[in-house]
Amino acid sequence: MNAPIGVIGGSGLYAMPGFEAQEQLWVETPWGRPSDVVVAGTLAGRRVAFLARHGRGHRVSPSELNFRANIYAMKTLGVERIISLSAVGSLKEEHHPLEFIIPDQFFDRTRGRVSTFFGEGLVAHISFADPVCPQLSRLVADCCPAVGVTGKLGGVYLCMEGPAFSTKAESNIYRSWGMDVIGMTNLQEAKLAREAEICYVTVAMVTDYDCWHEDHDAVTVNDILANLTKNAENAARLVAEVVARMPETRECKCGAALAHAIITDRNLVPAETLKKLGPLVAKYFV
Repeated sequence: MNAPIGVIGGSGLYAMPGFEAQEQLWVETPWGRPSDVVVAGTLAGRRVAFLARHGRGHRVSPSELNFRANIYAMKTLGVERIISLSAVGSLKEEHHPLEFIIPDQFFDRTRGRVSTFFGEGLVAHISFADPVCPQLSRLVADCCPAVGVTGKLGGVYLCMEGPAFSTKAESNIYRSWGMDVIGMTNLQEAKLAREAEICYVTVAMVTDYDCWHEDHDAVTVNDILANLTKNAENAARLVAEVVARMPETRECKCGAALAHAIITDRNLVPAETLKKLGPLVAKYFV
């Protein structure tokens, strides 16, 4: 089973419309099972693997996500590019609900989440100054107008712990720092995808303004759910467009992210660790 393109669906997106020849795969990893079955199929004539980040029915909270299993499963299925879809709050007046932000930076406000595959006798330090794939980001931004979505390339995604939303004090501090959107999931995915040498892009789908906004108290749960549903519909169309236009070859550096990152003497790496991380590092140990 080989699916070069992976899609991780966030809140509101638990399936991928338009999939053909679907099969559901439970992928076992050294870190247990991913959030749900990986649904593999054909979309726009290309092989694609889809995973619902929080599980179908939204059963897994952000702090409970098994990020390593999710990304490792994608790697073992042959995924080279991941389109990650995520519901977010806006921290700037100009980022309106129903707009899609394609951030080029992250800021970490999580606590104690594991965001590396390495350890247990094998040390690697990836470059993460530019945490998303530039080629994939540009493609996503270019596809937004074709599906009637306002897409904005660039910005900072602040990743908070959750599951509670921010206080007003926190929200205003994040705004003073120049953050663009706030969510609870994508930073760990981006780090692990880089370690797995997978191109990664976040499509941050704005559902509402965070609690800093003066109109926040007038927004109802029904309003947010309506935006979530509309964003999911727009995201499905966007993904199909991106997949249809996806170049066959990668022109970025993501596929060689570990080339100069592994620090440990190759002769000292424990055999069990090397076996565990084989899908990620085997080509550097021949």
